[in-house]
Amino acid sequence: MARRLHVSRTPVRAALKHLAERGVLTALPEGGLTLAQPLDQVADAQFSSAGVEIDVWCSRMARDRLSGALPPQVSEADLMRRYDLGRPLLLRILNKLAEVGLVDRLPGHGWLFSPVNDPAAIAESYAFRRIIEPASLLEAGGRIDPAWLAEMRRRHEDMMTRTWSEALAVSLFEMNADFHEGLIAASGNRYLLLAIQQQTRLRRYTNYEWRYGSERVKVSCLQHLEIIARLEAGEVEVAAALLRQHLDLARTVSLGPR
Repeated sequence: MARRLHVSRTPVRAALKHLAERGVLTALPEGGLTLAQPLDQVADAQFSSAGVEIDVWCSRMARDRLSGALPPQVSEADLMRRYDLGRPLLLRILNKLAEVGLVDRLPGHGWLFSPVNDPAAIAESYAFRRIIEPASLLEAGGRIDPAWLAEMRRRHEDMMTRTWSEALAVSLFEMNADFHEGLIAASGNRYLLLAIQQQTRLRRYTNYEWRYGSERVKVSCLQHLEIIARLEAGEVEVAAALLRQHLDLARTVSLGPR
């Protein structure tokens, strides 16, 4: 694969690991990988960003930091040795993490990870989203595409019919992100969309591992479906109020026992 794609083996290994974590690939007993299910049964969301090398590494480093595998302060030399990365690629990864507030550059060649998963940071993130998301929905008004709402309904209903497994965690997150970003995109305000996209990147790197159980999946999907129903009925103000309640509940769950 490395020869065919004209890249080194490092990004190939990272991409394959990324696809395996998403449930697209599975290991063979004799070695190698194969599709976990027929290609036409794989959801599009399971592929999203799979080929983006920087995002793969950003997700991996964020998870390693949150698990404690990485210390809060690291040097570039330590990271290059740990992940077998060259300095140019490592700097691109770190700079992207810095864009979403996950790391800060220290004097010299050191980097400091921000405590983005502590209660204060989680509360700030939800407070920010509570301000801009309902307001963006009101701004969007009746401009939300009915076809997009129908597709969102289909994806949520499909998610609720699937037997929950850890392999679905990434698909769930991407569907959730598409829903929230789509509502803001309908406002036509590029600055609001950029703001929520930054929040999505930050959440993507730190929340690909679902730890709230299958019942919470159902609750979240049902709340999204109710918002969709209100928008389809033209009840934008009701939908905005439901979105605010949805974010408040998600905040409570996120700040609960960890």
